[in-house]
Amino acid sequence: MTDRAEARLADEIMRFFRLGARAKGMLNSGELGAEFSALMLLFPLRFLGPMRVTDLAEAKQADPSTVSRQVAQLVKAGLARREADPTDGRASRLAITDAGLSACRKLHDAREVFLVEVLSGWPAERVEAFLELFVEFNTAVEARIRNQTAPPQRENA
Repeated sequence: MTDRAEARLADEIMRFFRLGARAKGMLNSGELGAEFSALMLLFPLRFLGPMRVTDLAEAKQADPSTVSRQVAQLVKAGLARREADPTDGRASRLAITDAGLSACRKLHDAREVFLVEVLSGWPAERVEAFLELFVEFNTAVEARIRNQTAPPQRENA
């Protein structure tokens, strides 16, 4: 990839993040009883099961104090509940409730409807090609983060 292509890709990724922030504002997360960022904590609880707030913060790569405030919203809205940690009676962990599972489905369905609308003008083979490239890109990013290797140094000409 040329330096110019990398720069353009970086710009497009930032554009995507900005658009994503605006798109999430289109979801009426208030009707679910919590802020969007708090609602995103439901997904690891759904897929990974009950966990301590510290483990949830680690899974989301977020500050534990921020996650703790978001967890309070989820509990207040009835989307999650605190339960005793079976390995340590002094600690508690967070578990998703039936209402939380319903909220996950609503968020997932809204995201899928949005993508169907956005991609409706694309030929199926372009959607498939984009999917394959996007999976490959995300896999490379995850590997880079997991390995925490230093970025390659460029020589200035």
